[in-house]
Amino acid sequence: MLDCRLAVDDVSFRYSSGHTAISGLSLDLGPGILGLLGPNGAGKSTLMRILATLAKPSTGRVTWNGEDISSNPDHLRVALGYLPQDFGVYGALDAREFLGFLAAVKGLSGRAAQERVDTCLAMVGLADQAGRRLGEFSGGMRQRVGIAQALLNDPSLLIVDEPTVGLDPEERMRFRHLLTDLAGQRLVILSTHIVSDVEASATSLAVMASGRLCFHGTPESLLARADGHVWEWTVDSGQLAAIREKFVVCASLRRPDGIRVRVVNEDCPDAGAQSVTPTLEDAYTWLLGADAREH
Repeated sequence: MLDCRLAVDDVSFRYSSGHTAISGLSLDLGPGILGLLGPNGAGKSTLMRILATLAKPSTGRVTWNGEDISSNPDHLRVALGYLPQDFGVYGALDAREFLGFLAAVKGLSGRAAQERVDTCLAMVGLADQAGRRLGEFSGGMRQRVGIAQALLNDPSLLIVDEPTVGLDPEERMRFRHLLTDLAGQRLVILSTHIVSDVEASATSLAVMASGRLCFHGTPESLLARADGHVWEWTVDSGQLAAIREKFVVCASLRRPDGIRVRVVNEDCPDAGAQSVTPTLEDAYTWLLGADAREH
């Protein structure tokens, strides 16, 4: 696999309307899986489009192995596999025909193209469905076709944007395992607002909020930030609404003795509350709240 070093240097992006989608964002990335987290509207998809050479930053620059991708986008495109959020298929074609067409678009032809199509179908677990029309595929199967097309050129940079939206829990789990298997020496960037999509697979995390980068590091370092700020205690069901108004409630579980609530808060929220070990979802919620308070 070729070198894969992606550097984002003080990048901002402003739409013609004047809205700033990204502001002063910097990242330095190598092989592994980066989980790009953030609420809807945080600027994740805009960043993905810039990294996929579909948009140019208003200021700053992005380099792939030292080469500016705005001035020389083909340097990155030959190494890029991209699954956009709104990936579509031709329902009348079967999986092999569809991927064969996209292989030709990517410059592959003849026996080499067909062998690569079959290899990619096998990688995503669709070898036995290759002759089936895409219009008959489930949402999860179409997403796997999307990953297969992104892998046709054996990319060293794989970008997937909100890949599990609309998938059922079983398909989401299968998709996460697939990305983990594909990582190897590649750089995989997975953009999502669903923490469980990256919880077990990401080697590093970047969290965006309101166009800013508010965290970049390992999952363990994000968990450490929330340590001592996650609390649980049991309340009567009639108290739950008031607690939700006063605190950020991460979870609530009905039990025979009442409702067990889990909140993130700077200090102990109740005399009966106990500090508990944070999950990544807790830590993400804590980070967004702390960032909002700061800004």
